[in-house]
Amino acid sequence: MTELQGKNAFVTGGTRGIGAAIVRKMAEAGANIAFTYHKSQDKADILVREIEARGVRGLAIQADAMEANNVVQAIQKAVSALGAIDILINNAGIFELKSITESTLEDYERTEKVNIKAVFAATMEAVKSMPEGGRILTIGSVNADSMPFPGGSLYAMSKAAVQMMTKSWARDLGSKKITANVIQPGPIDTDMNPADSAFGETITEMTAIKRYGKPEEIAELAAFLASPKAANITGSIINIDGGMTV
Repeated sequence: MTELQGKNAFVTGGTRGIGAAIVRKMAEAGANIAFTYHKSQDKADILVREIEARGVRGLAIQADAMEANNVVQAIQKAVSALGAIDILINNAGIFELKSITESTLEDYERTEKVNIKAVFAATMEAVKSMPEGGRILTIGSVNADSMPFPGGSLYAMSKAAVQMMTKSWARDLGSKKITANVIQPGPIDTDMNPADSAFGETITEMTAIKRYGKPEEIAELAAFLASPKAANITGSIINIDGGMTV
């Protein structure tokens, strides 16, 4: 699979879960990959070696998504090392589960900084040099549209904001044939949200097909949306949730 041969991709939060699956899939499709990590340098180095074994270039950049300037600088480093970013994937995010009776302003600010501001900052910087036909993908959540359990107000708020930013970017960048879309996973089996937990068993029952999704399934959709085949898809919010929201 070489549909992304010679393209440069940038993934935030690329060392675990959905992010790592997307990094691997982009490399498999032939793209050079830069990705950010927060603390796991060992994992990042291993992942770089893994993707470079496929014959593409890999670059791991330490960046704390809590600080928008760190994200901007990471994009700048990637552009300096690889060239203009053709494919931006905003994946880094946090999930706080607290009732409004327990939440603090610090919880709000933390969620806003990582899930909204960092996405805006990465996109703002990447599009400065993004060539015609570029791709912007953001990993959102079906909780932007539906919150079937208590405590998710901050997370849902942040993912709903991503929806409208992305739709607006599709208009802003359409003249350059740059597309912008949101992938909205439902429950995905990762170390942060394992399917075999008590919470996972409850959420599984909310899906139509009674199973959690896999990170690799999100990566497959990301690779398609990043490819030339998806040139006419922009401003779209695409659920991949096992029928959780039907």
